[in-house]
Amino acid sequence: MSATPLSPDPDPLLRLEGISKTFPNGTVGIGRFDLTVNEGEIVTLIGPSGCGKSTVLRMIAGLERADEGAILWRGGKRPDLGFVFQEATLMPWASAFDNVWLPLRLKGVSREKARQAIEEALELVGLADFARAAPRELSGGMRMRVSIARALVLHPPLLLMDEPFAALDEITRFRLNDDLLAVRERIGCTVLFVTHSIFEAAYLSSRVVTLTPRPGRVFDELRVEPPLPRRDDFRLSPGFAEAARHLSEALQRAMTDEPA
Repeated sequence: MSATPLSPDPDPLLRLEGISKTFPNGTVGIGRFDLTVNEGEIVTLIGPSGCGKSTVLRMIAGLERADEGAILWRGGKRPDLGFVFQEATLMPWASAFDNVWLPLRLKGVSREKARQAIEEALELVGLADFARAAPRELSGGMRMRVSIARALVLHPPLLLMDEPFAALDEITRFRLNDDLLAVRERIGCTVLFVTHSIFEAAYLSSRVVTLTPRPGRVFDELRVEPPLPRRDDFRLSPGFAEAARHLSEALQRAMTDEPA
C-alpha cells in the first residue's frame, strides 16, 4: 500500500494539466487539477459532494469546457469514449439490443452490420439471453449492465463511469464491481471511475485520487495493492482494510485541508 503516485508512464493515455472550471454563477468547481491516467488502470476519484468529480469526467468527455489548463491525449486527439452515468439512461421503447446499438447507429452503422459487436458487448456483461428485453423487463442491475455494454460497443480506450452503481442495493453493487473487474481483465480497458464509497474505491482501483472540497483539486493519491486483477476474497484481506482506512482518513483531512 502506497500513498505515492505510480511511476510516471512515458506515454500516458491521458494527462490533465492544471485544468479549472468556473460556472456562470461564479462558482469555481475545479481549480488547478492535475491527473495522469495510464493505459490499463482503474483510477477512481473520491471526495465530498460538489467537489467537481463529475465535472472532471464531463470535461474529459467534451461535455464541459475547461476554462484553463490542458487535456492531453496520446496521439493528440480525443478518441471515442465510453460514458456510463449514474442512471442507466436507456431508451424505454427500445430493446437491450437496440439500446446498445445506439452509438454505432449514430456513426451510421446499420443494425445488421453492428449485430456482431452488439452481441459481443451483451455477452461481455452477461446479458446475451436478454437482447430482446425492454428496459422495463430488466432489474436495475441488468439495466446498468446494458448501459455498460452500450459504452463498450465502440471498444473505447477509456471508459468513464460516474457513480454507476450508487443507486443499487449492496449485493447487486458487489456483483457489478466483480463484473467490472472481469470485463476489464478480458478486454484490458482503462477506467476512470467516480464514487462516494471508500469501500468500492478500495476494491476496484489501481489508484484512488482524493479531491478537496470545492474548488476540487488533488489532495491525496493512493496506490492500492495487490495490483489488478483481484478476486472477491480481497474484500476480506488486510490490504483492503488498510486501503479503506487510508481513504477514510484522507477524506477527513481533505475537508480541513490538513496534510498527512
